[in-house]
Amino acid sequence: MKRIDAVYKKLKELDQGKGATAGEIADALELSRANVSNDLNLLFQEGKVRKEGTKPIYFRIVPDGGPESEERTLDSFAEKNPSLFAVIEQAKAAVLYPPKGMPIMILGETGTGKSMLAGLIHQYAVEMGKMTGEAPFVLFNCADYANNPQLLISQLFGTMKGAYTGADADKAGLIEKADGGVLFLDEVHRLPPEGQEMFFAFMDRGIFRRLGETDIDRTAQVLIVSATTENPDSALLRTFTRRIPMILRLPSLDERTIEERFNLVSEFMREESSRLGKQIMVSVNSMRAFLSYRCPNNIGQLKTDIQLACAKAYADFVSRKKEEIKVSSMDLQPYIREGLYKETEHRQLYNKFIGFDKRYCIFAKGEKNMLLKEGENEGSIYDMIDLRVHELRSKGLSAEELESRMEKDIADYYRKYLYKVDQSGYLPSIENIVGSEIIRVVEEIIKFSEERLGRAISKKVYYAMAVHIPNSLERLRKNRKIVNPQLNKIRVEYSEEFLVAVDCLKIIDRVFDVSMPIDEAGFLTMFLVYNDQKIAEEKKEVKIIVIAHGTSTASSLAETANRLLGVQYTVGINALLEEKPQQVIVKLKTFLKEEKIKSDLLFLVDMGSLINFGEEIEQEFGINTKTIPLVSTLHVIVATRKAMLGYSLDEVYQETLAVNTYLGDDSPNVNLLEEQTDKLAIVTCCTTGKGSALVLKNILESKLKLDRNIVEIIPVNLVGKEDVQERLKTIGKTHRIMCIISPLGVETKIPQFDFNDVLNLQAIATIQELVEIEVTYYKIGEALENQLANIKARTALKDIKGLIHSIEDGLKVKVDTKVLIGVALHIGCMLDKLLSGGTIVPFESKEQYMAQYPQLYTRVQKACAALADKYRVSITEDEICYIMMFFLPYIE
Repeated sequence: MKRIDAVYKKLKELDQGKGATAGEIADALELSRANVSNDLNLLFQEGKVRKEGTKPIYFRIVPDGGPESEERTLDSFAEKNPSLFAVIEQAKAAVLYPPKGMPIMILGETGTGKSMLAGLIHQYAVEMGKMTGEAPFVLFNCADYANNPQLLISQLFGTMKGAYTGADADKAGLIEKADGGVLFLDEVHRLPPEGQEMFFAFMDRGIFRRLGETDIDRTAQVLIVSATTENPDSALLRTFTRRIPMILRLPSLDERTIEERFNLVSEFMREESSRLGKQIMVSVNSMRAFLSYRCPNNIGQLKTDIQLACAKAYADFVSRKKEEIKVSSMDLQPYIREGLYKETEHRQLYNKFIGFDKRYCIFAKGEKNMLLKEGENEGSIYDMIDLRVHELRSKGLSAEELESRMEKDIADYYRKYLYKVDQSGYLPSIENIVGSEIIRVVEEIIKFSEERLGRAISKKVYYAMAVHIPNSLERLRKNRKIVNPQLNKIRVEYSEEFLVAVDCLKIIDRVFDVSMPIDEAGFLTMFLVYNDQKIAEEKKEVKIIVIAHGTSTASSLAETANRLLGVQYTVGINALLEEKPQQVIVKLKTFLKEEKIKSDLLFLVDMGSLINFGEEIEQEFGINTKTIPLVSTLHVIVATRKAMLGYSLDEVYQETLAVNTYLGDDSPNVNLLEEQTDKLAIVTCCTTGKGSALVLKNILESKLKLDRNIVEIIPVNLVGKEDVQERLKTIGKTHRIMCIISPLGVETKIPQFDFNDVLNLQAIATIQELVEIEVTYYKIGEALENQLANIKARTALKDIKGLIHSIEDGLKVKVDTKVLIGVALHIGCMLDKLLSGGTIVPFESKEQYMAQYPQLYTRVQKACAALADKYRVSITEDEICYIMMFFLPYIE
């Protein structure tokens, strides 16, 4: 049975209505959580399972293995709309409130999504078992009958025959139709006072009567969800609003983040694609317009505008004006296109998106993420690794083959990346692109690395790191893992640079208040390694020359691009209106001779005979040229930037041609959050109320260097010794407790510190050392999770930690945290290789080495024996010698 089939089978067993996490399945099968998580995500993509929740994610079987429901749950909705998190949590609480939920009122401007949220609330109630799958969702707009209060009330409560003229039969109202489900009253402020009074009586007792009924009390179990654009305090009776304890306010579209607006645009585009049954291509300018234009009627208007744009594109497609359904910015309404001219937003988006260089977003039925088309992706090394690993695994390569191929791909990436930087020279304007804080961090890293390595770091590495580090931070911000498949190999082959890179991570962590994984040290290491390597590839520089009619047209275009990029690179040659073409080309030739130009040339011209200059320059000067007509400012900016990054003439030419539909992709591309390992905790205890425990917490937070993303200080109030164990057990379910600070003696193996020793600061240094070691182990666990294929990283790390402690205790030494990283990664990869049947590289002069350090050999051998016995592998003398090398400096 394949592993993925075993995972699916185990999920079926564990899914008893609430689902199961990747960790639970991994524990049950004794597999790596990372591998189980990967299999579950593949099953999710195949539509065999669905995801619920965030931290942790629960996986559930889709009945009959059918496709996952396209309806959004409140949890997945919250993931894409973080500004609504509090609102959604309130809605969930209202639905789950015993015994049958509590009435809800949704406030918000027109078009903010009140009806959509009401539908999601109904769906959530069904998913949580508060209502059956057949529970009705009844929508009623009170404004439809606002001018006829009697008819409005009869619609809601029903009518008895003869209740009024024309009532010739008994008729059930919407309350009866909504029995067991949700009744959504939109524009509830249009409900007349008498109707409100009847409603609050129903909400109080669950009893109502049809209009004209006097002797029968009817009952119904209905969750009332109402919505209004008005202030409820002035538009509704107080006796009515008092019955609605849960008030939800939806923000306007302008109050939502750009990522949320992007998600909305993408979702509406996918809906239209599903409706049309075909993919929809949306130009980048159209996307930027939808992201930036003023939308006074909020989400409702945004959806309508997108539908109209798609309808126009579809009409052009069926009438064969276009070969595909393409939404172009020129087809948009003028008020939408105005979004392209909002200077602040435009520049912000352009700077965020500039690294992707695509032309279209493609939305297709069933696709969860949009696709990108046209233009070479200049993305980060992480994107390259993600795509390459997926591609190689799909070909069925073994772990060793994949490792070998990835080693070559990563090396090629660094060579090409640094070559482009080297060819462009140092870009003085990099601060304009990445920001001053990144520059300061890179400067600190470079200075630190130069001091530690005793050699100068080139400007190309300076620039490369300045571009790379923002990619790392952005990846962390989007909760995407940083994985370096060559981490252990890099650590071994470039040990000096790796140790420096590990310390560089601390600089990044400190400045940006993040927790960089150890895998990132591998990437920084390679920048330091390639610092001194010369790149054999040779390409000619590309010079950009703008030629346009007018007294200052060309020079102004060139100056604008140069100033925006902070350089003096592109040249403008003005073609005066009274000058003949031959006079202009003489000026061009004179310039080329005086400046001794030998590089390739890209001419950006406006019109006329200027288009033909390239051929004559090629013949006379023997250099390659390309020409692009109808020049604009954006053409010049893109061409200048690409040329400075070291692109070839053909590459610069193609990239500049694509400028009319130049894409900036702000897609968050957020994978659903994986489960994370437990955070670390320091527990401060007090027996006289939480006051003393909080004092201890404040002292520790001020005196210790803590990574708040990993370490949490938890104050607790204890009643007695029996209470201690229960409280620690509860905390231990979500945290790994590093130490306890308490006035009581606690029977536990967890390190303890006396209350007074912390108050007088005597224990601070010891606690700091403990924190650094435990945080290091925490990060090693994350790194091993990405490296190991045959064992569970967290289980293995616990055993590796025990082995290291055993050696340390026997030798009476304490290894440095950087050595700790090395030895733990080495042992983890060694175990993984042994379990897969891989071979161990022989240790040179093994017998002599063992004889020279007999005490160290005996200690390491004894520690390894327990590990070998547990995992049923044979740890050879060669491997023992390799492990000895890590501890040797501490006994000499």
